[in-house]
Formats: sequence, C-alpha cells, structure tokens
Amino acid sequence: MQAAEARRVLLLGATGTIGRAVLTGLRVRGHAVTCLTRPPGGALPQSAALDRVMARGRFDAVLSCMASRSGAPDDARAVDHDAHLAVLRAAQAAGVWQFVLLSAICVQKPLLTFQQAKLDFEAALMTSGLCWSIVRPTAYFKSLSGQIARVRAGRPYLIFGDGRGTACKPISDGDLAAYLVECLHREDRWNRVLPIGGPGPAITPREMGEELFRLTGQAPRFRSVPPGLMDAIVAGLSLAGRVSGRLAAKAELARIGRYYSTESMLVWDAAAGRYDAAATPETGSERLFDYYAAVLRGEASAERGEHAVF
Repeated sequence: MQAAEARRVLLLGATGTIGRAVLTGLRVRGHAVTCLTRPPGGALPQSAALDRVMARGRFDAVLSCMASRSGAPDDARAVDHDAHLAVLRAAQAAGVWQFVLLSAICVQKPLLTFQQAKLDFEAALMTSGLCWSIVRPTAYFKSLSGQIARVRAGRPYLIFGDGRGTACKPISDGDLAAYLVECLHREDRWNRVLPIGGPGPAITPREMGEELFRLTGQAPRFRSVPPGLMDAIVAGLSLAGRVSGRLAAKAELARIGRYYSTESMLVWDAAAGRYDAAATPETGSERLFDYYAAVLRGEASAERGEHAVF
C-alpha cells in the first residue's frame, strides 16, 4: 500500500475526547471511517461479531484510541489487552494491512495492572505481521485540568511534596489526533514505538498551579500532600483488598494515583535512571497554559469524563 493513499479505517474509541478529534482528522484527510463503539460499561463484541464487522477486504487499517475506563485490574485486562487482541486477530483474518495504537508513555515503568495489559498487547501487535505504529503520549490537557474550578473558587492548589518532583510535556487532543492520523501515511512512523509530547518546555505541577493563580489574578496558595500519605492509603487498601474484591480495586486506583503523583510523563532513560525532557519528542502547537486561559474565559471545557482518575 502506498503511503499517500486514503485508507478505509476502523476506528476504536471514537466516543472519547481524543477519539472524536481523531474522527474529525480522519475525515478531513479523506479517509473512509467506520466507528466500532461499545455501550456504557460494556466491552467490545468478541469473535463472531467482530468477524462480521471486519469482513475480508473491508478495511485497510485499524486505529485504536480505546482504553480502560478506570484502570481497575479486571477492566484493564478486558479492554487494554483482551478486546484489543480480539480486534487484532479479526484484523489479521480480514487481511487488514495496518494498525495504529494509542498507548501511554507510562508503560516505560510498568508497576500497574493496566500498564502491563497495554504492554502485553503491544508485544502481540509488534509480532502480528501487520504494519504497526504504537503512539505513547505524555499527559493530556484534560488530565491536568482537574483543579481549575478549585483555584477559581479561591481554594489552594494541591501538590505532592513541593510540586517540582515531576514534569510532563502536555499534549492537546487536537495535536495528538493529528499525530495519530499522520501515522497512517508517514513511513518514518511505521513499525516504531513513538513517545510524543506537546510543544515544550516540560512543566511541573507547581508551575501549573502558579499559572492558574496568575490567570485568575490571585496570589499563589499551595497545599502539599506528603507522598507518604499515599503510601499509607495504598498499604491500607491493599491489606483490606485481600478479603474484598471491591477494596482490592480501590487499592489499584490508589496505586494509579500515587504513580501519577510521583512519576514524570517523559521519556525514561533507563541507563541514566532518570526522565529526560530533552529526549521527549514534541509535536503540535497548542499549549496547556493557553488552554487554561480558554477554559477560564468559557471558550473551552475541561472535559475529563470517565478517565478522570488519570
């Protein structure tokens, strides 16, 4: 298949904010798009149903923005691995040529169930025989917008430690969508794992808070949450989770919260044992602080939806 050709694309995850942006981008580029969605609380159809959707020769490519809604162990395995694997197997049987996967940069240091589920599927995709692109973005604008209303209401901005221990290069839905769509025809992105952030420099949580106070005309006020407190919560829920499946799921969510509060969303340099902002590629033109300003003016909405835990 030629790089410049329009594709017949099966899009997964089209109802999320990134998926909707990808759908628009695909249509603008002239690709023919079919969206496969799942009902609220449901997983994708399996086997026979997928085979009917993916009749042989119907699609050239699959582009997946699908992800677990909660990150809880059962949901993560069912969606990030099992549902994706079912789609991949159907794609192979149907003669699909290309698969573009939206993953996450945090899988570089896998300590959580959903990260391992993503990695397991990435490995299956790499050995599938399809042309593949695995895109691992840094933090999303929506994931960094949970405290806008808090600051606007005059409350302190919550940080872990001093708020300077982690950083990221935030990426907008639009810039990420454009990058994903370009993977269909950019040969330099084929058969590669692609970490990507928005335009730099890397930003710390403290800098995010300082900017929100500046935009709202307030003096900065921070409230520090000791990382040790998160450790204690995780330990307590993990202990209780030995006798309660519900509490075990809550323990995993607490571990997710701790991970995102203590790890940077940048490229990990394993040899040096550190995150490397300079080595984290950048794309697009939209910046987090401009987005904050637009939200405060009422020109954009901080939609977080079911992925608010992240």
